[in-house]
Amino acid sequence: MKTTRRTWLGQAAALGGGALLGGWQWPARAQGNYPAKPIRMVVPYPAGGGTDTVGRMIGQRLAEAWGQPVVVDNKPGASGMLGNDIVAKAAPDGYSVLLGITAMIQSPSLYKRIPYDVARDFQPVSLLARSSDLFVVPNRVPAATLAEFVALAKASPGKLSYGSYGNGTSSHLHGELLKMQSGLDLAHIPYKGAAPLMGDVLGGQVDSAFVDVTSANSYLNSGKFKILAITGTQRYKSIPAVPTFAEAGFAGFEPSGWFAVFVPARTPREVVARMSAEVGRIVRLPEISQKLAGMGLQPVGSSAEELAAVIATDTPKWARIVQDAHIQLD
Repeated sequence: MKTTRRTWLGQAAALGGGALLGGWQWPARAQGNYPAKPIRMVVPYPAGGGTDTVGRMIGQRLAEAWGQPVVVDNKPGASGMLGNDIVAKAAPDGYSVLLGITAMIQSPSLYKRIPYDVARDFQPVSLLARSSDLFVVPNRVPAATLAEFVALAKASPGKLSYGSYGNGTSSHLHGELLKMQSGLDLAHIPYKGAAPLMGDVLGGQVDSAFVDVTSANSYLNSGKFKILAITGTQRYKSIPAVPTFAEAGFAGFEPSGWFAVFVPARTPREVVARMSAEVGRIVRLPEISQKLAGMGLQPVGSSAEELAAVIATDTPKWARIVQDAHIQLD
């Protein structure tokens, strides 16, 4: 089933005080002593990656605040869908938590079948942080601006490539959007993650790439490649001269990547409210905000309804890119 804007906006309204959420009733009461036992935080990606780092950072502070262990459980596989499904089918009691990323709302458009419905089976808790992709080229490519790269690629149709950190990822969708809007003929080279992609950018083995700020963060001012534009709605403070795609004349690149906390649908609203408030407080701690910013992320720490509204707005935008670019994954 597809996630719809109406469903998520309905969830946001319900969290603001309504009785219904996505077509079902909130349980009337929650246990007053929550949390009374360890909490399992499922991270649907391998240990050591950015999602795992964010999850452990938040989990540790939750455990300290609540006096209960928060056990991070890495469940990688199927582009994050394996771990997502575990939480979707878990008991809605607040003891199973998902550290989700943007792929959650992209997958329903990319895959014919997924084992859960994002809008029906998950309850948003808090948007932890936003992330952006950079459009970069190796120094050997004779283009210093996005306009110059577009002109270069148009002069040599089919001869240049762009790399992404995987099929169906934000960087893949951004690359296809750029191709559609500019009429470019660029070969897509999908990598198995951002680290090998970044390595080939540094080595000049790929003509251009969409790479996330987190993976490129330690190289931003190294002079080893050129950064032509950034996705999202604002410039990145470490590279203030780099324009957003909108500033460079390209619309549709505004949705940001994100890291967020979810619980199973039907989790008692008191539990959701308490977790949302605590997670937001943790993200806003100077130490945590600085760590997230150091990873190239924009700390947020939103309410549950704010996260629901972001999902409602961004889901159809990603779906439109997938549809227009005719991307379908097995």
